[in-house]
Amino acid sequence: MTGSCGGHAAQSFAVFRMRRAWTAMIRRAAVLIVCVAAVALAASCAGRFMHWTPFARERTAAAYDPARWNLIVVNRWHAIPSEYPQTELTTLRNGQQVDARIYPDLQRMFDAMRADGLDPEVTAGFRTRDVQQRLMDEKVAEYRGKGLPDAAARVQAEQWVAIPGTSEHEIGLAVDVNARGRATDANWAVYRWLAANAYRYGLILRCPDGGSAMTGNGYEPWHYRYVGADAAKAMFASG
Repeated sequence: MTGSCGGHAAQSFAVFRMRRAWTAMIRRAAVLIVCVAAVALAASCAGRFMHWTPFARERTAAAYDPARWNLIVVNRWHAIPSEYPQTELTTLRNGQQVDARIYPDLQRMFDAMRADGLDPEVTAGFRTRDVQQRLMDEKVAEYRGKGLPDAAARVQAEQWVAIPGTSEHEIGLAVDVNARGRATDANWAVYRWLAANAYRYGLILRCPDGGSAMTGNGYEPWHYRYVGADAAKAMFASG
């Protein structure tokens, strides 16, 4: 009996030590996970601050080459240069305007969409600087109305509205394309078609999902930028 009890005691002590070792290991793992999460969160916040706050990299004028007008890079970090010429515009049937040079390809794309049973329209084309400023002011006011202080409201607004002077709409090379009437299902049918086919007509999705660190804007499945057929095909192929 004594031997049996001693065996049970030794076994119980061994189990106790094993449990204590496992507990210590789990605690160390938990601490490690918390540390890794903290580092990841800090990196994420640093990335957001780099792109969305006053600590963003300095804005410079975009490089402009008249021979490569369709490839000018305009975004929150590259403003429209002073030497960019006044855009010659073509007016669409609904009153929206675009750079006259992109109209033929845009029309071909719309013809193809209609042939596939869609009913698209350009809901935003060329904008003046004043219109872009008004849109920004309205978006900032919207976030202020939600209780955000001025600085935070502007940070949020700039994720969805381009800073005046940095919008591709101001040079007539960007279009917002939606379904006529803007019904949700119809809109997404248009967006899916564009995502699969717009490159064939020289247009690219300018603000893709998950691309805000590169574009400076949130996901906009309706916003397309003209770059020309060759460049668009190369960009589409590269993903």
